[in-house]
Parts: sequence; structure tokens; C-alpha cells
Amino acid sequence: MLIFDSERCDRTLFTGNAYNTGLVDADSVFTTAVGNVYFEPGARSNWHSHPAGQILIITDGVGYHQIEGRPVEIIKKGDVIKCPPNVRHWHGASADVGLQQLYIVPNTEKGIVNWNEAVTDKLYKSVQ
Repeated sequence: MLIFDSERCDRTLFTGNAYNTGLVDADSVFTTAVGNVYFEPGARSNWHSHPAGQILIITDGVGYHQIEGRPVEIIKKGDVIKCPPNVRHWHGASADVGLQQLYIVPNTEKGIVNWNEAVTDKLYKSVQ
């Protein structure tokens, strides 16, 4: 597991404890944001979308990812997930194992993220 100097993610945007470390800030030359998020077991993001999409690279652990309208996927170390632009999705750790991911948000001049409601416990527990 990679260890970074992280700060806790906003509890209004995540269920459980998640920690974010920004690694590359977007600028006028590289309009891409890159960072690391660690989700403790049971933690997950709210539903959200990205105007230019998002790439997730799972670096440790086991978790879940869902694009709205599709089945929940189990994700694990080594998986790469491409979230299409403006498509609602969520991701986070499994109930018993934490999850660590790198995220890449391209073309940040289009915007970074649009947050929505929390993922319900019923939906989250339906995977288990």
C-alpha cells in the first residue's frame, strides 16, 4: 500500500472514512488532476460525475464501482476503470477490505466533479 500525507475527504461527499492526497494539480499546460484516495473498509463516494471523465487505477485492496444503470463491479489491485464524461458513478472499498486508488481527471478546464446524493446502504450491501 502506498502511504501519502493525506487529508480526510469531506464527510458530506463520502460515507465512512476516505483520505485524499493531490499528487498533480491541474495548470494551464497540464489540464489534468492526479491524486490518491484511500477508502477504509465500508467507505465509499457519493454518486458523482466528471465533465471530462475519470480514470481510476486500483493500487491496493478490494472495492466496488458502479456506473448508474449498470451492475456493481468488484474492483481490485491492478484494475483500471474508465468513467465516461458526465456519467454518474460511485466507487469505494468493500465492507471488509480497504481500497486504494489513483485517480486521473483530464481536461480540467471542462470542470472537475459534480457531486450528487449518497449511495444508499441498501445498494452498497446488495453487493455483499
